[in-house]
Amino acid sequence: MIYLMRHGQDDETYVGGWSDVSLIPEGREEVIGSALWIKDNLDIKKIMCSDVKRAVESAQITSDILDIPYQLNTNLREQNKGLLNGIPKEDAYNNYPGFSDGEVTIDTVFPEGESLRNLYDRMKKYIEEIIKMQDDTLLITHRGVINMIYFLLNHQELDMNKKQFNVDTASIHELDQKKKTIRKIR
Repeated sequence: MIYLMRHGQDDETYVGGWSDVSLIPEGREEVIGSALWIKDNLDIKKIMCSDVKRAVESAQITSDILDIPYQLNTNLREQNKGLLNGIPKEDAYNNYPGFSDGEVTIDTVFPEGESLRNLYDRMKKYIEEIIKMQDDTLLITHRGVINMIYFLLNHQELDMNKKQFNVDTASIHELDQKKKTIRKIR
């Protein structure tokens, strides 16, 4: 099995993407809770994480609790929101008309960034590598990446409903490599 964990909660007043926004205190506590659950319930042998700050911070906490080093993996990055990465949402909505929540479609390309479909295509190329990974690997990543894996493994058409797979902050998902299925376990 491969396990995926979403990073802890960050400051939602900023655009996420490839931002340098840190975890908030509640996010750190969420990750501690998930890491302790992992320690008690799973036998993780390897940790890989996105190189985006909130994922790295989550990996550092998890690594310390599990006493397993982590490796950075740029393939696990969230959708690149380009010029909007990490800026206050209010500024993004005012300075980039058409990029507010509810206006973006799966094919909307962020200025100097990518669309949701680009992220889907990126993960479609990487999913076979994930499936071939060593058993008991933990991937610490983002909702967008985990959602794309759900879309791909469920053979479901891509849409904008980012909450449909319940990829909450610090949630844990189990990917069965043999059956090519994914499900939330915490």
